[in-house]
Amino acid sequence: MSDFWSNWLEAVRFTCEAQSVISARLALLVSAAPDAVVEETARMVTEKFLAFTKAGMAAEQALENGLGLYAAAERAYAPVAACVHANNDRLNHAA
Repeated sequence: MSDFWSNWLEAVRFTCEAQSVISARLALLVSAAPDAVVEETARMVTEKFLAFTKAGMAAEQALENGLGLYAAAERAYAPVAACVHANNDRLNHAA
């Protein structure tokens, strides 16, 4: 049962952090900061591409090693969560 609650809390944390990143990016984009639109949108696209590529590779590797779907999902989640966390730290410290 503790796995259920820890997974649930992680889902809530991730959701709140992702929403914080979205809000901070929207505030940055409407702030009319010089080159903010070009730099942040380029960063968004690049980061998403890299995070989802790493996630796919991690899931594929886990499945190749016979670890099962749950382990593959956990390993695929890790790079996406790390990217969201890094963005949250960067954008909230910049504000």
